[in-house]
Amino acid sequence: MKKVNKIKAFSAIALLPLLAIFLYPASSDAAAPTINQGTTTSFGVLAATTITNTGPTTINGTAGANIGLAPGSAFTGSSTVTTSGVLHISDATATTAQTDLVTAFNDISAPTPTVLASPELASHVITPGTYSTGAGTFANSGALTLDAQGDANAVFIFQAASTLITSAGSTMTLVNGAQACNVYWKVGSSATLGTNSTFIGHIYALTSITADSGANIQGQLLARTGAVNLNANIISNPACAAPTPTPTPTVTTTPTPTPTVSATPTPTPVVTPTPTPVVTPTPTVTGGKLPKTGSPWYNLLAVAFGMVLLGGIGFTTRKVLR
Repeated sequence: MKKVNKIKAFSAIALLPLLAIFLYPASSDAAAPTINQGTTTSFGVLAATTITNTGPTTINGTAGANIGLAPGSAFTGSSTVTTSGVLHISDATATTAQTDLVTAFNDISAPTPTVLASPELASHVITPGTYSTGAGTFANSGALTLDAQGDANAVFIFQAASTLITSAGSTMTLVNGAQACNVYWKVGSSATLGTNSTFIGHIYALTSITADSGANIQGQLLARTGAVNLNANIISNPACAAPTPTPTPTVTTTPTPTPTVSATPTPTPVVTPTPTPVVTPTPTVTGGKLPKTGSPWYNLLAVAFGMVLLGGIGFTTRKVLR
């Protein structure tokens, strides 16, 4: 039984890596929603019915500064708009962008959001994730901070079932690696950006977008079925910057100096000659006699004879006793 239990335990441990392989991709996919922007990426402004502009407006950005309108064709005040992109009015490029706008709008609507208690974003620090409110609207009357917590790929998604409204002079700030290219706003109806306000992110509005005088936008204004109204605005559509690699520090190695060794001459030892000992020669014995240095040989013969005698007596005695 003990052997069977050991086999079962080993099998369970062996299955753990396989379970990790199946579970890990699921959690990773949930944490990183995909927004398919398609050709909308290159547009600073895209509208469906009309575009109107009052005063000098500038549209630029490394991701693209195109201005698109389809299926409408009326662009009022275009002469005071400066752009580094291309104007696409009711052409194939603008039509394709409008189709891609529908796809992006649906992608932004897909992730399950965290529902905030209040639609007011002022004085909040928002970390990466998807957000909505019970009221179905978003508002910013003060300062909003978007904190990427050190992740340059962090994504922020805001889902408004109806409106998005920012107050005059309101601000939005990116900190800890957050990038405007990763901030998305889905608006179920229309968006209004207040006078001299600062706004960050891509606005995907179902109906219309109005930027009041002096509003500064880092992102895009994209309207699916309605108009985009501009008034002396600056619109910058930046591409995502690649994370800056951490430089490898240069280690300077200081060579260890070789110590100077002063050689002390080894003195030559004085060898004192050992005196040769005087050996007294052993005297040589002559005349045919052995020197008296041990027991006489006849003593040995006596001992041998005694042993033989004792042996004979012992044998005779045992025989008689029997």
